[in-house]
Amino acid sequence: MKTDNTPWYWIPLLNFASGFPYVIIISVSVLMYKNLGISNEDIGFYTSLLYLPWVIKPLWSPFIDLHGTKRKWFLSMQLFISIAFLLVGFIIPTSQFFILSLAIFWVAAFASASNDVASDGFYLLALTKDQQSFFLGIRSTFYRASMLTGNGLIILLAGYLEHLYGDNQKAWSYTMILVGLVMAFLTIYNYFATPKTELPIKAGETEEKNFATVFASFFKKKQIGLILAFILLFRLGESQLLKMLTPFLVDKTAVGGMGLATEDVGIIYGTFGLIALTVGGILGGIAISKQGLGKWMLPMILIMHLPIIGFVLLAHFHPVSVYYIYVVVILEQFGYGFGFAAFMMYLIYVAEGESKTSHYSIATGFMALGMMLPGMLSGYIQEYLGYGNFFIWVFLATIPGIILSRFLIFPKDFGKKTEEIKQ
Repeated sequence: MKTDNTPWYWIPLLNFASGFPYVIIISVSVLMYKNLGISNEDIGFYTSLLYLPWVIKPLWSPFIDLHGTKRKWFLSMQLFISIAFLLVGFIIPTSQFFILSLAIFWVAAFASASNDVASDGFYLLALTKDQQSFFLGIRSTFYRASMLTGNGLIILLAGYLEHLYGDNQKAWSYTMILVGLVMAFLTIYNYFATPKTELPIKAGETEEKNFATVFASFFKKKQIGLILAFILLFRLGESQLLKMLTPFLVDKTAVGGMGLATEDVGIIYGTFGLIALTVGGILGGIAISKQGLGKWMLPMILIMHLPIIGFVLLAHFHPVSVYYIYVVVILEQFGYGFGFAAFMMYLIYVAEGESKTSHYSIATGFMALGMMLPGMLSGYIQEYLGYGNFFIWVFLATIPGIILSRFLIFPKDFGKKTEEIKQ
């Protein structure tokens, strides 16, 4: 499929629109519920359940793959998500906000997972393999940038409104309404910026494929057992870190936290964290496109996970200066941006062949399962171990994925640029 717009016009914000609802539902909701009086155990358990739509999205990804165009799907889902966030904003001031907002987040999560399926499929169809490897860093950087926008600017705004009104419910209500408006803007931009040359699946082609054959063909891939184990365990440590990191930063020092204000967390992640992530993501994509995945798989995994040691040190020594937190966050964000490119490039390799959209969706569904299950237990583990020992456990939990990566078989030059990329 040829595109009528240069990838630089649409890749950044299409992937931003993929990550933005995810971070609001999975991550920002953690701090929102924390500041609205919900316990760590309930936060860890119920917000981790919101991963489920991303886990089971392979069940309906063949339908997206075989009906309509990917463009129509992601535009429709982005509009639906915009409306959902607006509804959450209006519900927060009510007495039943926790149950009602969780229900809306749950429905929005299904729309967001569908948006991911369509956006990923569009990316795989619209670009050549060389372009895919080159823009992988840009794609993952803007996806992660959306995460930092949520964990940075959106949280910073919420913290400012908390102090302005002295009412956390009002502050988070206005914040979520703004989030809905931002999502609406992204939807409008993507409507005009994304290429319109994609053709719907023809009737004859749909008849040749069905859910069973598309789904079953994924599990016939070589090394499928090892592949699934790697995908499930690669983010075992990260899945727990992400759930308890924000509570750790805002909890009082008396209970082992760092005692930061809401806006402090927003500033840290929205400034230096964003810069570090951007640089890391771009360099990660360039490194793979220059020398291939084989050379960079292990170094990238190590660079991604080693910064967890910084949180171990913070939890044990509790430095007074906030600059130590800045250093740890900068290293963690750079490592994530640089290292996660290898994992995503490997998932693209796993999805190679027919029905690549559905197969990529299945792979990322297992990835989400590997995030959901440990995340559900993270609050209980943290309460039992305390923050210091919890981060040691998180670091140890990265080891199985590192070991499994050494047994994966794939072309060492996969992702390496073989011809000049049109940018």
